[in-house]
Amino acid sequence: MSFSSGVKEELSRQISPARHCRIAEIAAIISLCGKVQIDEEECYQIKISTENAAVARKYFTLLKKTFNINTDILIRRNAYLKKNPTFMAAVSENGDARKILLATKLLDEHGEVGENLSVVGNLVIQNPCCRRAFLRGAFLAAGSISDPEKFYHYEIASTARAKAEQLQSILATFDVEARIVQRKKYFVVYVKEGNQIVNLLNIMEAPVALMELENIRILKEMRGSVNRQVNCETANINKTVSAAVKQIEDIRYIRETIGLEKLQESLYDIAKLRLERPEATLKELGEALDPPVGKSGVNHRLKKLSILADELREKRGSVSQQADRLEE
Repeated sequence: MSFSSGVKEELSRQISPARHCRIAEIAAIISLCGKVQIDEEECYQIKISTENAAVARKYFTLLKKTFNINTDILIRRNAYLKKNPTFMAAVSENGDARKILLATKLLDEHGEVGENLSVVGNLVIQNPCCRRAFLRGAFLAAGSISDPEKFYHYEIASTARAKAEQLQSILATFDVEARIVQRKKYFVVYVKEGNQIVNLLNIMEAPVALMELENIRILKEMRGSVNRQVNCETANINKTVSAAVKQIEDIRYIRETIGLEKLQESLYDIAKLRLERPEATLKELGEALDPPVGKSGVNHRLKKLSILADELREKRGSVSQQADRLEE
């Protein structure tokens, strides 16, 4: 089971004891994955369609507990296309359908259903608890969360921009900053920040998924911290090794040109020690001298050797160029 399916499975078992919250959740489910059909005799039917069995089960339970209405659930399979089965939940009795639509404010007193089952400005989401329930229903109907082991991404898809903007404004009441992007025919409300997705799981009342996500975040942060530390140490080691190689090259060049014996005692001692201990750090070199010298002192002496080697190379290059001109 994917992380997203696990969240929906947990939310499907979350039944609010308050009737007004259950109505808000039903309104979200119908608005985002349902449709209303009206026949010639002005009889209403409500149908929702979902590929998630937990969503269909939750919708059935909400209607039973809130309105004492039983829902017909059909399973449509397409073996030829090898797609997931689709669960169809239908309220076919006109009186029951009207009762649900009126309670969820999706049907006005004139019998008009809002365009795209719009819930914009709907009175059922005035209370904070009802907004939580509405977001829970919206996620069940048209939401998903990516595998947090890979990356953080929470989204709810809507066919109408007005619905997406309302979801965005509801999330803002809980200090969640969501964005909207159009993806083909859908307007997708999404959140990519890990802390805010944790907050969303808390808002929707999914404590098990919240703890799982928090554990994953902690492990990822620990791995990231360890990797950064290892990379830093590796970079320092590479820097130390590169510096040591350059120092040894300079000392060998001095030895081959003028000889180390020509150096003053302090430079001679550090040059000889560096050749003997190519892997040693500056601190270790300083401690091996008699008397001991600090890191800055060792670094200063090695820099003087480097400058001397460069001067010798430059001098040798000038002599070589003069010889070439004389030969011409």
